[in-house]
Amino acid sequence: MESLRSGDGRRDPIDGPLVTRRRELDDLSRRAVLDAFEPPRELWTPPDGPTVAGWGAAATIDADGPDRFDAVREAAERLFSHLDGDAERVVGRPRLFGGFAFHDEHEPAGPWKGFAGARFVLPQVQITWSDDGVWLTVNAVDPPDDAAVERRLDDVAAEISAATADGRPGAPPGVASRERTTSRTEWRRQVRAAVDRIERGDLRKVVLAQALSVDLDAPLSIPDLLARLDRSYPDCYRFLVQPDEGANFFGATPERLVSLSGRTVETEALAGSTGRGDTPEEDEWLANELLDSEKDIHEHELVAEAVREQLEPFAGSIRTGQRTIRTLPTVQHLQTPITAELDDVEHVLSLVEALHPTPAVGGFPPDAAWETIKETETFDRGWYAAPVGWFDAAGNGAFAVGIRSAVAREDRATLFAGAGIVADSDPDREWDEVQLKYGPMLDSLE
Repeated sequence: MESLRSGDGRRDPIDGPLVTRRRELDDLSRRAVLDAFEPPRELWTPPDGPTVAGWGAAATIDADGPDRFDAVREAAERLFSHLDGDAERVVGRPRLFGGFAFHDEHEPAGPWKGFAGARFVLPQVQITWSDDGVWLTVNAVDPPDDAAVERRLDDVAAEISAATADGRPGAPPGVASRERTTSRTEWRRQVRAAVDRIERGDLRKVVLAQALSVDLDAPLSIPDLLARLDRSYPDCYRFLVQPDEGANFFGATPERLVSLSGRTVETEALAGSTGRGDTPEEDEWLANELLDSEKDIHEHELVAEAVREQLEPFAGSIRTGQRTIRTLPTVQHLQTPITAELDDVEHVLSLVEALHPTPAVGGFPPDAAWETIKETETFDRGWYAAPVGWFDAAGNGAFAVGIRSAVAREDRATLFAGAGIVADSDPDREWDEVQLKYGPMLDSLE
């Protein structure tokens, strides 16, 4: 099931053009701009490439159920079929931002209220920071006339010019209390049960996760939080999806799911983890230990093998790079880049559907892992560990895996982290790994 609606609430607004106008701006602070506009808001900041932020909704696509990937793509094609001029090829081109829930049967309840099984927003206002400058884009579905869009462009440019914040983040709100969804005793039982399934041959790997709910000492400032993530995690994909006044899904994820430009696909295997050392020498020792770890290499190769298999139906060629260490502020990972050239033109959502969930966040075989996760975990994953990103009218786009993430409302947040379980997993070591992975979000709040 899917619905496409315009910013004024009309369903299936395909009776008129999608008009987009853009203008180059002087450089400006992302922190100031985020503070100047009301939800819905979206932000996408990759380690390399343009940063894009959006406000308001010129159109919204919602979808649920197992066919949600196709439903979003079909609704987007109808919307973009009315795009005027050559806007799909320019810097600052309009993009749909959003993501998907991890499970097909997701219900938007609890902390995930407002998050459908899939939701993508075409912003009314979009700003793109790129090597070609800073660009303001205004989008409108079936406006009264083009002059109305031009006037809106003038008004927004004037509003932005009045934004004066200098981008320095305020202090974190602080954490008043914590509540775990999974006790250490229950975690040990879950991991041992998963290992039993692996030893019986039902599974080769499954990723089990935990949730940590925290009450904050003060309401959360999203512009401040994102500025802190920019400062602390510049090598990660920083993102925000804020569908309404209260709900915020944000993160600083190290894991790209897939990016598509033309027929070139870039993705990666990211699995196998260890901590950081207190000195460069200890860091190097831990990294070398990870590179020599049979358990972690086995887990990593399961992910790389599955990604290659998932791409094979689409690709004329697949290239696997060298396995290296990805070093982050609180954790180190094994990482292998994977690049493919497609046989035919494909939409990025076709690749997203094929790759989700990778064994790095689900398991292998996928169906058995999904069932194990649903039977075992004591919380709703919602959009955690699911695809989040953007795509444009040409079907190009970029998606990350929504890990190192949290969902928050006012003064309460729920954080998520997981660990890959294979045959020789130790429950206590996996527990310690999960605690490390809470680090990025806890640091941003404390």
